[in-house]
Amino acid sequence: MWWSNGSALPGFILMGFSDRPQLELVLFGVILLLYLLTLLGNASIILVSLSDAKLHTPMYFFLCHLSFLDLGFTSSVIPQLLVNLRGADKSISYGGCVVQLYVSLALGSTECVLLAVMSYDRYVAVCRPLHYASVMHPQLCHALASLAWLSGVATALVQCTLTLQLPLCGHRLVDHFVCEVPVLIGLACVDTTFNEAELFAASVLFLLVPVSFILGSYSLIARAVLGITSAAGRRKAVGTCSSHLLVVVIFYGTIVFMYLQPARSRSKDQAKFVSLFYTAVTPMLNPLIYTLRNREVKAALRKALESILGVKFS
Repeated sequence: MWWSNGSALPGFILMGFSDRPQLELVLFGVILLLYLLTLLGNASIILVSLSDAKLHTPMYFFLCHLSFLDLGFTSSVIPQLLVNLRGADKSISYGGCVVQLYVSLALGSTECVLLAVMSYDRYVAVCRPLHYASVMHPQLCHALASLAWLSGVATALVQCTLTLQLPLCGHRLVDHFVCEVPVLIGLACVDTTFNEAELFAASVLFLLVPVSFILGSYSLIARAVLGITSAAGRRKAVGTCSSHLLVVVIFYGTIVFMYLQPARSRSKDQAKFVSLFYTAVTPMLNPLIYTLRNREVKAALRKALESILGVKFS
């Protein structure tokens, strides 16, 4: 359906930043550093959350899922990008493009839902602290995490499968560094109104609905915080939610720009750099934000390092 009958399915040429060759070496170094920091930071969050009994709580259960999603999401894109930046070969196999398409969309969609689930956890922690343990019991936590994963995988199966049915009429040059649904829709040589409408509907479902839920949760949290008379209590409540809220703002800010406007209304350079931000920068920032703004995580990391290095930090 993509090329003539009986022909092998060729790969694609990811043009990426090849129109700015002077930037490629710089980008390679910066992105490699960001990727290594992403691997280190998210792996540390997962290992510390699983190994420290004090962190066996719903908040860190969801944080482990978030870190795992970030690891998988960035690893589905960045290694191929680094290969293409380092050499003259900008190609990606057809199978590699399909895997990148499904995996990145499934994990990105899952993260959209998971951040909404985490806002509910923060709402219960601040607004119903005395009932937190009974409300956020392990069965509910596993059910909510499963909902996030299943919904992400389901939307990827639908969107990617519909996109891969579009005839490309031999088009192989992709003016991007990653195989994404909007990019491949732009390569099609037929009317794509249905695909664009389906993409917009899915974007509303996985972006606006979770964002609305998060805003509703935080409006209730804000009202509860304003009702706290003690300054220490207010600081504790704000500290409980600030890390998650900052992650939400960074993540949704870039994703909304990419998916909730028609592809033709943004320049290709804009699309590339926005995609670069949420594939390379955001997954690196998440563990940093939670580490710097959370005493429990910092204490657990310090304890783990002391155990590994055999030294005592002051």
